[in-house]
Amino acid sequence: MALFTIENLIAFLTLSALEIVLGIDNIVFIAIISNALPAEMQSRARKIGLLLAMGTRILLLLGITWVMGLTAPVFSVLSHVVTGRDIVLLAGGLFLIAKSTFEIHEKIEPSHGTENAARKVRGFAAAVTQIAILDIVFSLDSVITAVGMSGEIVVMVAAVVVAVLIMMLFADAISHFVSRHPTVQMLALSFLILIGVFLVAEGLGRHIDRGYIYFAMAFSLLVELLNLRARKTSAGGH
Repeated sequence: MALFTIENLIAFLTLSALEIVLGIDNIVFIAIISNALPAEMQSRARKIGLLLAMGTRILLLLGITWVMGLTAPVFSVLSHVVTGRDIVLLAGGLFLIAKSTFEIHEKIEPSHGTENAARKVRGFAAAVTQIAILDIVFSLDSVITAVGMSGEIVVMVAAVVVAVLIMMLFADAISHFVSRHPTVQMLALSFLILIGVFLVAEGLGRHIDRGYIYFAMAFSLLVELLNLRARKTSAGGH
């Protein structure tokens, strides 16, 4: 079959790697949202969230004519042409910034009593819904990139499925690590604000290379891991 060619294999491997890299911010968001749920619901919320992520990406690929249509001008403001993609990215970025700010406030000045407990219990459907909605925002750029790299819809769908399965494999471990370390939770929320600012900038037509964002996240995480190691060594010495 013409489908199994060297060119398609390279496209498949490249797209799979791209989907995993672009899914890092999604995993961070899923970890933060699911960790706010009762312990018995967390793993299920993560798996449902990532399955929704897979479904969303595949539907976007199948509806690629609509997705590419989002790059068409909708209106202009002060000579800046606004597209449907810009509106989606702007809304998603503002939501991420607001959500992360509220989560940071909750951790610094937590609610007390039964009100907070009730909020957690009611949160499962809301958590899964938030994960699903944000995944559409996270998916847009990767889907548009995928179409530019491969003309075969089967190759693109296979890459999405493999990437999400790999993310599902590591989602619980990442979420547990974030949950065990309060400073890492705060760092993860800061990452989400950073990603939110990036999405807002993109929505306003100010392109920022993703490499800068990922470098800042990787460097901050490295510093935090060194801090965790230092605290562990200090605690062991006493």
